Amino acid sequence: MATVGSAGTPHGLVAPGWAAVRDAFADNFAAGRDVGAGVAVYHRGELVVDLRGGFFDPSRSRTYDHDTLQLVFSTTKGITAIAVGMCVDRGLLDYDEKVSTYWPEFAAQDKGGITVAQLLSHQAGLITVTSPFSLDEALDWSTVTARLAAETPVWTPGTAHGYHALTYGWLAGELVRRVDPKRRNFGRFVAEEITGPLGAEFWIGLPAEHEPRVSPMIPSAPPADPAVAEMMAQMMGPGTNAWRCLTLDGAFGEQSLGDGSTTAFNSRAVHAAEVPAANGIGTAAALARIYAATLAPVDGVHLLSESTRNRARTTVTPENEPDACLVMPSTFGMGFMTTGFMSPYMGPGCYGHPGAGGSVAFASPEADIAFAYVMNQMDNNLANDPRTVSLTDAIRGVLGA
Repeated sequence: MATVGSAGTPHGLVAPGWAAVRDAFADNFAAGRDVGAGVAVYHRGELVVDLRGGFFDPSRSRTYDHDTLQLVFSTTKGITAIAVGMCVDRGLLDYDEKVSTYWPEFAAQDKGGITVAQLLSHQAGLITVTSPFSLDEALDWSTVTARLAAETPVWTPGTAHGYHALTYGWLAGELVRRVDPKRRNFGRFVAEEITGPLGAEFWIGLPAEHEPRVSPMIPSAPPADPAVAEMMAQMMGPGTNAWRCLTLDGAFGEQSLGDGSTTAFNSRAVHAAEVPAANGIGTAAALARIYAATLAPVDGVHLLSESTRNRARTTVTPENEPDACLVMPSTFGMGFMTTGFMSPYMGPGCYGHPGAGGSVAFASPEADIAFAYVMNQMDNNLANDPRTVSLTDAIRGVLGA
């Protein structure tokens, strides 16, 4: 391994032969796309890239370094999917069983037939909690899960799929909590079963002592093209399914995921809560390490069996079916966003999840790659960020060479 870079420029570990990834990472900064970011790659179970670069915040008075933590929005969903898969491996959950088998209250409002698979693949129609509902209520686990159990689906479950941008985490997390023999809260399950054994710095519910390490999210600039701005307003404006799922029917208000304002997600209150669809905080190295452990043992820790992994990474949403919330086609397996239009990753067979503004983490069994990219400068996207495309293109080049 070589150590490269200096303050404010890409620095970290790069294995021989992997310099192309460092160069692509540096190019993103040179082009002004990144302020502060990190990227990590595992290949065949070995860490071959672990780079950070840029600055902690817009003042550029502090470097983005190995100690920096980053909120990753929906990239969190992949870790939640792994936790569910671990419960399947242990015989605690069955993807084909009804949710109400494990969570009886969930059967209210004719939801008794919804399966775990339908819930995880965003087919349950539970994209929001009908207002009035406050941010404080949304950050209280028992309150939000009780409201979801009592909620009426927006569409007949199984007849469509649409992004459960925030609700996915509480729904899947409550399933884990219900079947966990220790009945741990979800953040503790992740800490004790995934991140702790792996020594990976990633939290869903950040301890207070780590708060000073969190780099704030920097909002994206509004689209310069009025036509693009108008299109986004039509797709994601108040009252649309996109707005409902991204804001929890206004509970996060204009402090939500997709509108360029991130006030709530920079707050200690949100960082401390457990929002398993959107508030995971950690490093690129931690995310890549977790995904590497779904492929094969990492220092003796193996998170998913091959059979569960293969089931989880198989797309179950209908081909080219428009997402009822995001409008464009999206592709889901068992909690993972699988390879598709919104998530090209490194081609067929990959599983993971992107996050609003640009972050992503995924694994490719075919290439034996685990990858993660995190950043503080948001772009106007929910997935398929050009910065990650350049990085994965560089990985393909290395593998091809």
